Amino acid sequence: MEFIVQYIPAFLLVLCRVTAYFVTVPIFSMRGVPAQFRIGIAFFLALFTYLTMDAQVIPMDGLYVLMIVREILVGILLGFVAYLFITVTQIAGSFVDMQMGFGIANVIDPLTGAQSPVLGNFKFFIAILLFLAMDGHHYLIHAIMNSYDWVPLDNELFVRISEGGISAFLLQSMGTMFVLAFQLAAPLIAALFLVDIALGMLARSAPQFNIFVIGLPLKSMVGFLVILVMVPGFLYLFQQLFGHLFDSMNRLLVLIQGS
Repeated sequence: MEFIVQYIPAFLLVLCRVTAYFVTVPIFSMRGVPAQFRIGIAFFLALFTYLTMDAQVIPMDGLYVLMIVREILVGILLGFVAYLFITVTQIAGSFVDMQMGFGIANVIDPLTGAQSPVLGNFKFFIAILLFLAMDGHHYLIHAIMNSYDWVPLDNELFVRISEGGISAFLLQSMGTMFVLAFQLAAPLIAALFLVDIALGMLARSAPQFNIFVIGLPLKSMVGFLVILVMVPGFLYLFQQLFGHLFDSMNRLLVLIQGS
C-alpha cells in the first residue's frame, strides 16, 4: 500500500498524457474506434511506459493539478499535430470539389460526424489505408512511448509556451498543411483550369452551344480521368505527407524539450 501511494501520482501523470494523445491522434480518435478500446489501450500503454521509466516520487500537493494540465497539453499537442497533416487529404479534396462542381454534394462523414467533401473522403480513406499498411499506427504508439525520452514528467511546457516558439510552430504547421493540400490537388486543379479555358473559347467561337449544360459533365469526366491516372502516384504522395507528419511531431518534442 505504501508503494502504491508513493508511485501512483507519477503513473496518473503518464496516463493523462497518453489518454489525451489518443483523444486527438488520427486512427485512434475516430468515431469507429470504441471508447472502451481507447481507454484500455491508453491504460496499458501508460502502464508499460511507466514501467520502463525511472521511478519518480511526485508529491500530490497544490502543484499536482498544474502538472496534470501540463501533461494533458503535451498529449493534445502531439496528437493535434499528427491529425493536422492527415486532414490535408480532405482539404485537397475540397479544393477539387469546388472545381468539379461537387461542392454542393458534401456528405456526412461517419468517422468525424461533420460534413466532408466527396473527393476529400475518397482521398482520406486511401490515406488511412496506406497509413495502416505502412504500420503508421505502430509509429504513433512508438512516438507517445518515446516522448518521455524527450519530454519527461518534470518538463517546462508552460515556459516554452510563454516564449512563443510552440505557437509559431503550430502556425507554421498550419501553413505547411495548406501548401501540401494545394500540391496534392494541383494536377486536378490545373486540368480543370484548362477545361475552363477550352469551354470559354468554345463559348466565344460558338455561342449556340449551351456551355452550362455540357460544362459540368465534361469537368466531372475530366476530373475522374485525372484521378484515375493519379491513383498509382498516391503512394509516393502520401509517403511524403507521412514523412512531414512524423518530422513535425519530432520538431514539436524538440521545442518542448527546449534544445
